[in-house]
Order: sequence, then C-alpha cells, then structure tokens
Amino acid sequence: MTKTEYARRRKQLMRMMDKKAVAVLPAAPVRIRNRDAEHAFRQDSDFLYLTGFLEPEAVAVLTPGRKHGEFILFCRERDPEKETWNGRRAGLEGAVEQYGADDAFPIEDLDEILPGLLEDREKVYYTMGAQSDFDQKVIGWVNRIRAQSRAGRHPPREFAALDYLLHDMRLYKGRSEIARMRKAAQHSARAHVRAMRHCQPGLWEYQVEAELLHEFRVNGMVPSYTPIVGGGANGCILHYIENDARLRDGDLLLIDAAGELEGYAADITRTFPVNGRFTSEQRALYEIVLEANRAAIAKVKPGNHWDDPHCAAVRTITKGLKELGLLKGSLPKLIHDEAYKKFYMHRTGHWLGLDVHDVGDYKVDEEWRILEPGMALTIEPGIYIAAHTKGVRNRKWWDIGIRVEDDVVVTKEGCEVLSADAPKDPDEIESLVGSGL
Repeated sequence: MTKTEYARRRKQLMRMMDKKAVAVLPAAPVRIRNRDAEHAFRQDSDFLYLTGFLEPEAVAVLTPGRKHGEFILFCRERDPEKETWNGRRAGLEGAVEQYGADDAFPIEDLDEILPGLLEDREKVYYTMGAQSDFDQKVIGWVNRIRAQSRAGRHPPREFAALDYLLHDMRLYKGRSEIARMRKAAQHSARAHVRAMRHCQPGLWEYQVEAELLHEFRVNGMVPSYTPIVGGGANGCILHYIENDARLRDGDLLLIDAAGELEGYAADITRTFPVNGRFTSEQRALYEIVLEANRAAIAKVKPGNHWDDPHCAAVRTITKGLKELGLLKGSLPKLIHDEAYKKFYMHRTGHWLGLDVHDVGDYKVDEEWRILEPGMALTIEPGIYIAAHTKGVRNRKWWDIGIRVEDDVVVTKEGCEVLSADAPKDPDEIESLVGSGL
C-alpha cells in the first residue's frame, strides 16, 4: 500500500468529520505472552488502515484544517541501543518521510502536547472502550482543559464514535486491498492443497497444521486466526483449536485455516476424508453442504440483501437433511421453526478484510444491508452431527462435521470467489488426499 493511499483514506475520513473536530487513534499495545516474552506484535486494524505504521507505542491525531499539517504522529524516537535489542524504529524522521506525517513528536511528549491539540476543538472522534487505559488518558486530557476554562481554554464539548465513520469506510475495499486479499486467498488455498496431499491415517492433527503453517510462512504470511484442524468428532466443535488428536481411518478432517498478507486476511475451510475416500454417509452430507455453498455464492451480487446468501444456504441444507430423513416435516415449516439449527447452528458468513471478522454493520435502520461492489465476505455453510445428537440414533451419521468456506468479493456483475483455488469438488479432493507433494 502506498503513502498516497493512506493519505487518501485520511482525507476521506476528515471530510466526513466536523470541521472543528479532532480524531485520536492509539496503536495496539504490546501483549505479554509469558513473563517477559511478548506475543508477536500485530497493529490495531483501524490504526493500520489510516497510517500503515507498524510499530507499537504510537498515537495518530487527525486535525482537519490545522495550518501546520493535519496528520500528526507520536512515536518512539530512534535509539541505537534499544534498536540493537528490539529492532529498528522509524523514528520521527521516518514518521514524516516514510509514513507521510505532517508533524511527528516523541511518544514521551504525548501528555504535554496532545491537550493543546484538543483545545478549541468542538468534538473528539475516538473509539471508546477498545483500550481502557487510553480511554482514561483521553478523558483526563479533556478534563485538564476543562479545569482551566477560567483561563480562557475551551475543551471539546462532545465525544463521537470514530468507528462509526471509519468502519463504514473499511467495509468497501479498494483495488489494492482486494489484490492483497486475492493473493492471501491464493496462498491459503495452496496450503489447503498441501494439507490434503500430506494427510493420512495415523498422523496427528498438529502435523497437518504444520503443513499449513509452512505454506503460510514461505509466502510471507502469518495465520489470520488460530487454525482449526479437527478430525472426526473434533470437526463438530466449531471453534476447536487444540489440534492434538490422532487422525483415524474413516474419519473426516475439517480444516479452517488461512493466512494474513500485509494485514489482509483470508478465511477458508475445507473438509475431506482422512483416508482419501468418503463413506456414502459422509459424501451425502458433504454434497448438501457443497450445494449450499454454491447456492449462497450465487446470491452474492449487488442489490441483494446480506441475508440472501444465508437464506439460500438454509433452504438447501434443510431440504437435503429432509431428503436423508434427518429432518421430518414440510420444508417451509422446518425452515420457519429453524429445525436445521440442530445441525447448522451458525450463520453463513461475515465481513472479511483487515480483521478476519471484519468491521461493518450488517443491518442499516433495522434492515439487512444491501450488498454493493467492494464488500468482501465469507460463505461458510456447514452440517455438524455430534455423537448422541438428539433424534439421530443411527451411528453412521455420528461425528461427521463438514464446513465448506470461501472468500468472495462483490463486483459490479456479481462476485469473485477469491478462494477458488482451494479444491472442493469431492472427486478432486479424493484424488488429492494422501498423494504427497
């Protein structure tokens, strides 16, 4: 992403803000993993979207109409000794030259300088509640100005939700964003193919996970979320992440895993037989889920509602389960009564972008949002039949968990399936599993 793109985003946001307003965004904090070891740093998505700045201990301030520049960045100064231990810093010069800040100040001076930037501004745009410690700092700065009102200082009169404006911007992806998401999905698809080829009975789930991670890292990506690699009964646990069981002959393996490229996430799920051959029951359920996946994708086009893909998936799954005898009754009543939720308990997708569950309202004025070009989302129908599921006595259906998830972006004509390289045709899957590299 270029400096020009980040500058365009900031300008767009400031045009949406009141003229005498200020926006304040803190960078993500460093998280401790254990004692003095840190988790790998991942920048706050809103901060990243507006600045491209990848360091912690930073605060961005946007001040529309400020004579000396509208984009101010507080960050760490260059320090050769600390950089020897913990890595290079952009410093104040880099904040201006590399990231387009109009002014840059040491983060240590934040408490001294920021109150002056808030003074005489009528409104503060800020995302309250995301970082409670920083919330208190912002409130403290405003109260400090308010306490000096007799000296002629004027505090902001109002706080406004920055995320209300910013998250609607993030919902619509530009060409450069879609290009990164497409590439992330393509590399992630190859990771799924690698996992299929290496899979065989007797392996451990974490050994298959290792194949995914290998493909992510050799392509400059990190996982966009904790991978789910669930064999057999574990595939019926929606957020299973232990990945520590042995894969058994005759079971299915559900893998929900994808990589993040330059901050942009993919999110792909594929399900396949550990031994390379679906049983008749597994294939019957798999084909229902696959049909639901395709029916939902067909509903992703401009002018349709957000809920249309879900309704298509629900109808397909309910009809299929009825035909197999796992649900009984009329199709309209089964759908109305949500009888399918015993086997399909989640919705069909979510927004996708800098966050794997990306920002953006799903309803506007109590109505499902209309799909528009540039919106990116997942399509992920599934069927899960855990052992001892009420009403399912026949053990041949037990411990079958299936989900088929793709990443799609709305186009002018319909949609593009970013994850199309990840195989989902059952015959193609059977030809790949266990075939090696």
